[in-house]
Formats: sequence, C-alpha cells, structure tokens
Amino acid sequence: MSVNSEQLKTLITVEPSSQSLIFRSAISMSLELNLTGKTAIVTGGSAGIGLAVAKALYSEGVNVAIASRSQERLENAVSAIQSLPTPGAKVIAISADLTQAESVDRVVSSTLAQFGQIDILINNAGSARAGSFLDSTDDLFLDAWNLKLLGYIRFVRAVVPHLRSQGDGRIVNIIGGAGRTPRPNFLAGGTSNAALLNFTKGISKELAEYNIRINAISPGATATERAETLARQNAQARGITVEQAKAESLQSIPLKRIAQPDEIAALALFLVSDLAASITGTEIIVDGGSTPGV
Repeated sequence: MSVNSEQLKTLITVEPSSQSLIFRSAISMSLELNLTGKTAIVTGGSAGIGLAVAKALYSEGVNVAIASRSQERLENAVSAIQSLPTPGAKVIAISADLTQAESVDRVVSSTLAQFGQIDILINNAGSARAGSFLDSTDDLFLDAWNLKLLGYIRFVRAVVPHLRSQGDGRIVNIIGGAGRTPRPNFLAGGTSNAALLNFTKGISKELAEYNIRINAISPGATATERAETLARQNAQARGITVEQAKAESLQSIPLKRIAQPDEIAALALFLVSDLAASITGTEIIVDGGSTPGV
C-alpha cells in the first residue's frame, strides 16, 4: 500500500512531530514482502550465503528445505535456523548431490511431500578450485561445470513444472563476480559463472510466460568459509601468504570492505518478494564497486 492523496492531506495538516510516524507507517505498509506461508528450496543451505538466505526466509515465515552434501552440517544448520523466532515456519534438511539428477529430483519430491508446494528456488550450491591454469586439468573444469552450472540447471528443470502449474514462481541464482570479471586463477569457476549468467537471462523470457521470475545475484568477496578456502588456494598458486592474498583482494575493492552473507540474503529476500514483481532476467552485482563496465 502506497501513500494516497488522503494520507498526503493528513501529512500536511498534522503536527510536525507526528509526520515521521505517519511516513514510517506508510512505508511499512508499502514494503510488505508477502512471503509468509510460501515454501523455498535453498541449495548449499548448510553454510555461508545459503544458510544466511535460509535464515532470512525462515524469519519471514517461509517453510524452507535446505539441501547440501554433508548431513552433519545440515543438522547443525537446522538447529541454527530453528533457534530463530518465526511465525510458524518449518525447516527440513535433505542430503543431496547436485551432480546427480536423481538426487535433485529427490530434493524436489521430498519438499513437496513435506510442504505440498514449492514457490521459491535459491540456487547457491557449487564451488570450483582456484589455481594456475597451467596446473589445471579437464577434470577440474568438468567437475566445476557439473556441480554448479549443470547443478543449477538441473534444479531449475526440476522445479519449473511445479511453478508453472501454480502460475507463479521465483528463482534466484547465486552466481559470482568471476562470471563477468574473469580472473586467471579462477577460470573453471569463472567460465561456469559466465554460462550461468547466459542461462539466467536466456531462460527468463520463456519462464515469464508462466509468471516465473528468475534473477541472479553475483557476490564479490564475501565473509564465508568458502572465501577462506579460495584465499588459501589463491595464495598457494601464486606463492604468497594467505594474509597477502586477502590484503590484495580487499585493496582491489573500491569500498574497501568485504560483504557479509546477510547482505546477500537481504537482496535475495527482495528478489523473491512481491516488491520485485517486475524484475526478471536481471543480474545484481554485490562487490563493493569492483566490477567495471557500463
């Protein structure tokens, strides 16, 4: 609900001390996410950005199914999510390998069996090693593409029939800055990310016919365990210390700060909410201004 003409008249006539309260009330009514009661699948939901997104969704009353390879990590994540105050939402954990189509299908079927619907997909799983190109192998590239690129595609293919049948759906692909800004020490991951950008934008028009929105978030350096691993791999490949690798990464960011997982989660919440009802086929970069271009 936005500020209408009658509210504006009231703002003109009320005491100045009351105006801020009215404005806050009007803004609050206009910024409803309308997510309560929906169901989301979050891949890679046991740690880092995925866990932050799962927590944010759960806190908005969304039933969440988190998927990851490690059962132990999933159990810890469920405990962390359930400790949050929430208006009646539930969370389940499903151990899954995104490189296997049958495993992806099992996540979808288990979510439907538990909650009876799927409204939101957050694709976040997948990783690739950093390192010198000359030390890389075909398997390094194939493994990265199979897990992240094809893993995301498998999940979109698996959930779209259900989203299409209900005439509504929201998908967010967490991709990464290396898809748009290639890095010589991260080519397997960068090529996977670039292909996912192409996929996200390319499929958006077809999905729009069924009122399914698909968007991408490309984080830069973010304070996660995954970032620590990449820093170690980068340092090893270049023959420098981990501290030097981190310092160089920070120095390359115009804002001179590392993003927090909660910042990515807040953006994902916006993109799957009614506030983003006219946004699809879009990539939003969260990298402190590191990505050049127009």
